[in-house]
Amino acid sequence: MDFKDQIKQLGERVVKFKDQINTEEATKNAFIMPFIQVLGYDVFSPLEVVPEFISDIGIKKGEKIDYAIFKDNKPTILIECKHWAQNLNLHDGQLLRYFHVSKAKFGLLTNGIIYRFYSDLVEPNKMDEKPFLEFNISEIKDNQIEELKKFHKTVFDAESITNTTSELKYTNELKHLIQLELNNPTPEFVKHFARQVYPSVVTAKVLELFTNLTKKSVQQHISDLITERLKTALTKEDDAIKEQEAIQAERAKEESSKVITTEEELEAFIIVKSILRQKTSLNRITFRDAQSYFAILLDDNNRKPICRLYLNGGKRFIATFDEQKKEIKNEIFTLDDIFKYSDSLNLIVDNYDKSKE
Repeated sequence: MDFKDQIKQLGERVVKFKDQINTEEATKNAFIMPFIQVLGYDVFSPLEVVPEFISDIGIKKGEKIDYAIFKDNKPTILIECKHWAQNLNLHDGQLLRYFHVSKAKFGLLTNGIIYRFYSDLVEPNKMDEKPFLEFNISEIKDNQIEELKKFHKTVFDAESITNTTSELKYTNELKHLIQLELNNPTPEFVKHFARQVYPSVVTAKVLELFTNLTKKSVQQHISDLITERLKTALTKEDDAIKEQEAIQAERAKEESSKVITTEEELEAFIIVKSILRQKTSLNRITFRDAQSYFAILLDDNNRKPICRLYLNGGKRFIATFDEQKKEIKNEIFTLDDIFKYSDSLNLIVDNYDKSKE
């Protein structure tokens, strides 16, 4: 199972079991320790994951943080855990204090559902107020999984992550601001557009009008973008289907050019027709030859196989079909042996005609 599947599976586990988790300790065991394991760390190795990591804070001695992940004998990620139902906004200050006195480059605050990754992008050795990566593991997006994957033990590189966290942090904040503006445009946002299209002064009344117009215009634009993307995706899908059909048709053509219908197969076809002549009209009995077998059909319909004859190998077989159209092979030694299966062949035709009724 790859990393993405493991994270998705853990998210499903959280949704399934969270209502049975009543304590912070149970949250750690059920959700957070498995999360650390998915990141590739051995939660039972004191060289990799240290629980109750002691971090002295000023005059306070022996203060403990829930977990510290070590690399090269140094703490690299501090993890502060809370019960899954707790609001993390009430606890980020605690992680900040630990981070300040530690050499760790990253801090993680989590309740097993929400994960917030912090660093010191604004001021060295001081944890930022806002996380550079935040996600809900039960609703995690593919791009967030790609960012999280950078923390996997096999690829973890603190310097490399730090070089990209600044862009990630501000991109996330901008996306959040854009979302707020799209839902409830601020006066500044509305004025920015109104001044470019309205020929006069933007009064309070005009601002109110353009607030609604701006919101509606943004929604219509997003809708148009989605429609265009869907149309493009459908066009590509249609092209892919047509290309696949063309490839299959070409293969079928190549296969059919290799098929040689033998006199023996035609003789067998006549025998089958003679068996069925009292049951149905002879023009309903047709054949299609393939490389591996000779098929005899009712009404020239692949969904109505009467039998298949395997006459080109070392051994010869006739294959009839049961009511579920499952092939039943029987060895024959001469073409006259086909007559032994007259009852089966007549029954197959009977069943097709009854199902039509």
